Amino acid sequence: MNKDQVKGTAEKVKGKANEIIGQVTGNTKQEVKGDIQQAAGQARKSLGDAKEAIKKS
Repeated sequence: MNKDQVKGTAEKVKGKANEIIGQVTGNTKQEVKGDIQQAAGQARKSLGDAKEAIKKS
């Protein structure tokens, strides 16, 4: 596991937390921020996955 995979996963978790807090409090702005964080985290994790795949081949 490389740093991009770890940081991407952490960003996804933070995004999910923001999304849930936004839903519970009715704060649409925070909910959208959470969605964006999750997407960014997934992109970074995917980059890390690709790096690992290249390293192993």
